Amino acid sequence: MFVAAAVCPCPPLLVPEVAVGAAPELDPLREACDEALRELLAQKPDLIWVIGPGPDHRLFDRGGVGGFQGFGVDLTVGLGERHEGDTLPASLAVGAWLLERAGWAGPARALAVPDYLEWPICRENGTELRDAAPRVALLVLGEGSARRTVKAPGYLDERAEPFDAAVAAGLAAGALPELDAELAFELMASGRAPWQVLTGAAGSDEQPAASARLLYDDAPYGVGYFVASWLSSGV
Repeated sequence: MFVAAAVCPCPPLLVPEVAVGAAPELDPLREACDEALRELLAQKPDLIWVIGPGPDHRLFDRGGVGGFQGFGVDLTVGLGERHEGDTLPASLAVGAWLLERAGWAGPARALAVPDYLEWPICRENGTELRDAAPRVALLVLGEGSARRTVKAPGYLDERAEPFDAAVAAGLAAGALPELDAELAFELMASGRAPWQVLTGAAGSDEQPAASARLLYDDAPYGVGYFVASWLSSGV
């Protein structure tokens, strides 16, 4: 049964050791992520699924190990059983870091979803994940458009702000709309597939989450970052 979700972005800059001198700029974002994780852990889940964008559609059913050595930081993080044969993609490594920061030491598994994954498959994945334990929570990772300003990674696209506004409104309401996969790809919005897995797990395409709070909505560096907390009516 789905009991809660924390929605967070997953830029490696979220990790202070990676951000170095720019770390204070993202303190409000980190604080919002911490709050979302506190609310998730307060629901006492039996299992946490970490869902994030990745190059392949892959299940990490024993957890895995990731790190930030590629960013010049000798920092390794682990998820679940920390199975060393499974290397976490960057998004899931950030998720593992967030869980360690929150103090979670219980069972955790992960699912990487590529940007091409269609809505029905995302929804099916979500419904399967919520049945994995009596009380299941999700840490859902991904960003909105990376084309919000001229200095953004993908330069400015006038469609970016309306797309992100719709996502923010859906996260605040506890019911995300079915997002256009092609538009999300063009806008470099890595969160589209993970958010739609959340929709399937929460069943929010049929009934909104009982409690939904949007804790952060901004676009530092021209990339849409959102933090939200969803709680189920059955908690």
